[in-house]
Order: sequence, then C-alpha cells, then structure tokens
Amino acid sequence: MSLLDVAAAVPELGTAGQTAKLITMTARVAARALWRNRLRSGLTMLGMIIGVAAVIAMVSVGKGADRFVQEQMQSFGTNIIMVIPGAVTSGGARSGWGGASTLTANDTEAIRRNAPDIVAATHSRRQVAQIIYGSANWSTVVQGVTPDFERVRNWPVVAGSFFTERHEKSASKVTVLGQTVVRNLFGPGQDPVGTTIRIKNVPFKVIGVLEAKGQSSYGQDQDDVAMIPFSTAERRLMGAAILGSVEMIFASARSTTAIPVAVDEITTIVRQQHRITRPEDDDFTVRTLEDMAGASAAASQVMGNLLLAIASISLLVGGIGIMNILLVSVTERTREIGLRMAVGAKARHILLQFLSEATVLSLTGGLIGVGLGLVVTSLIARFAEWPTALSFGSVALAFLVSGSVGVFFGFYPARKAAQLDPIEALRWE
Repeated sequence: MSLLDVAAAVPELGTAGQTAKLITMTARVAARALWRNRLRSGLTMLGMIIGVAAVIAMVSVGKGADRFVQEQMQSFGTNIIMVIPGAVTSGGARSGWGGASTLTANDTEAIRRNAPDIVAATHSRRQVAQIIYGSANWSTVVQGVTPDFERVRNWPVVAGSFFTERHEKSASKVTVLGQTVVRNLFGPGQDPVGTTIRIKNVPFKVIGVLEAKGQSSYGQDQDDVAMIPFSTAERRLMGAAILGSVEMIFASARSTTAIPVAVDEITTIVRQQHRITRPEDDDFTVRTLEDMAGASAAASQVMGNLLLAIASISLLVGGIGIMNILLVSVTERTREIGLRMAVGAKARHILLQFLSEATVLSLTGGLIGVGLGLVVTSLIARFAEWPTALSFGSVALAFLVSGSVGVFFGFYPARKAAQLDPIEALRWE
C-alpha cells in the first residue's frame, strides 16, 4: 500500500466510517514508510527513548528519596516535638544553637505536668563510650534517658524490657541495647538479656534489646546505641557540672493536629521556667519533625525538578530529531506527494500522513523508553541501593508527552508537505 492507494481508496472525508478508514490506512502507510528505513527511524527514536527513560528513572529516584525521608521521620517517634538548648548571652557574647546547657530535668517535668496536649515527655544526655563484653568491645553512643523515652520515641523492645521508674529513682546500673551493639558484642543466637557488660569499666546488667530502627535521614545508625537511666548516667557514668542539666527534651503530642498547640504550650512553659519575658531572649528552640520534613521535602523537590529538567532535554532533542528526519522525508518524497495530489488527495490528507509518521515515531520511541525506564529504575534500586518509588502517573505522563512532542515537532514538516504545489512537486527530480 502506498500514498496513492490511500488517495484512491478514500478520496473524500464523508462519513465517520470513511474517516476511520482513512486514519487506519494512513497509519499503516506511515508504519510501512518508517519500516523501510528502519535504521534511520531507530536513530531518530533514540532521543525519545532516552528522554522518556530518563524522566521515569529520575522521577522514581526523586520520589523514592522523598519517601525514604518521610519514613525516617516517622521512625523517629510519634508526633515528636524537640526542645533544644538555644542561644545564650554570657559576658556580653551571645553563643549559638546548643552553645550552653540551658535545659533541665525540671523543664521536662513542668512540660509533662502543665501541657495538656502533651502525653509524654523525656530528656536525654549522650556520650560516646567503650562497651566491653568478654573479649569483645564496641564503641557506641550511650544515652541517659527516662522511662518515657520508649513511649515518646515509639521504640519498643523485642527482648526483655525497658527500664522503669524504679530503676530511674534508684540510679540502677541497667541498660537496654540497640541491635548494632548486640550484633557486635554477642555471638549469633546468643541472648544478651541477663548478661553483664562494662561501660567505661562500670558493670551494667542488660535487661532489654531494642527493636531495629535502621539509619536516620542523616545516615546515622540509630541502632548503634545503649540506653541507661538518666539518673545513672548523671551520677555514675557521665557526671554533670550542674545536676539536672539535659542536652535535649523530647515530647509527644496528643495527635498530629495538636502539634502546633503543643508547641505553643511548651514554649510558654519553658519561658516561665527560665523567667523569660521577651521572645527574642529565648535560650531554647522548639522544633518538630514537620519542620525537618518540610526542609527535606523542599530540598528533594528542588533536586527532583533539576533532574527532571535535565532529563526533559532528551525529549526536546528527540523532538528535533523527528522534525529533521521528516523534513528529509518530505524532500525525498516530493514527487510522490505531487502524484498523490494529482489523483485527488487534499492538503489535509498529506498533513495527516506526515503527522501520523511523526506520531508513530514518537509513540514507539516512548513505549520503548517506558520499558527502558522501568529496567533502569530496577537496576538503580538493586545495584546503587538508592531508594526508588515507581510512579505509574509519571510513566503515563512521560508516554503522553512523547506523543505530544512528536505531534508538535512533526507539524511543521507535515504542513510544509501539505502546502507543496502539485505541479512543482511533479517536476521534482
């Protein structure tokens, strides 16, 4: 079947059936024309294939990174609010964030007692220390916390139990270990609960093992930790220049919707505790996971948009390639176009013919690009071990954009072919 066959079969666009027949026959002719020049068509589609595959892969990586951050934020705890030591003025010099220990255990107790939208509150101190068990040793982060830490951070134990208020009041030498510490101190299948380890040469009884949390959004291993009662850390292990000073306070709001109100309550209570009258004199900072997640999401969105823009350049290059090859095709087939017009083909038939070729090129390239994008996304997740999240919406959008690019860049060559003068076209050599 040739262009002349199409013109002879459907000389006019009358009924809907004739229109459908014309479109079908035109698409078949376009496919055959492209098949006759397989290598040229394949090279033309290459830009479209790479563009669609790159868009799918980049969107998947961006969404995967965003989901990973959100999961890490959720693993940090339930409706967490953090109170951090802020700037203080000493001797005329103002120190920055965390410049001094401005928070105390009394602040935590005041929050727990007076903030109606807070269900639990805890405080902590931390120090890197060497832990020894038998001939094995491991350097890890030792955290002194209160019994409410398990509830606030939503961090249950998988063996044994967390320490209680009785352990806190008596400054008991007990500890709960993270999975990384257990893995490096104890042999496979060995139960650490009930054993005695030494932290900075002080004996501690292991009473529990924490559930695995994995890495934080900052790449820190959350399981590389040993928890001990705060009073024990203060009196028997870490010491303190001022008794009751803490490094950070964690609080859990009643619900997600109550977080903004809870933040205001905590701010008011701590100001009262520190006798602060002006907000600009605050010596603490209140942060929520929503703040941190929002900053991470904004950074991920900027990076995702940048990657998407870079990937979209390939689609543009692919569209330009389609335009170029169709312009060449118009030149090569000028005499054939003139013959078709001579037997009754209208300008719209010629326009439809070349638009069909452009659409077939772009959609075929888009379809191959979708397959390649799925493969690349899978390889990234498997070998690079990056988090990916395949979005079927982005797959469909990339495919539709590839078709639109074909139509857009194919319109000019198709219009040029449709506007050829039949007599001049027949004279073309």
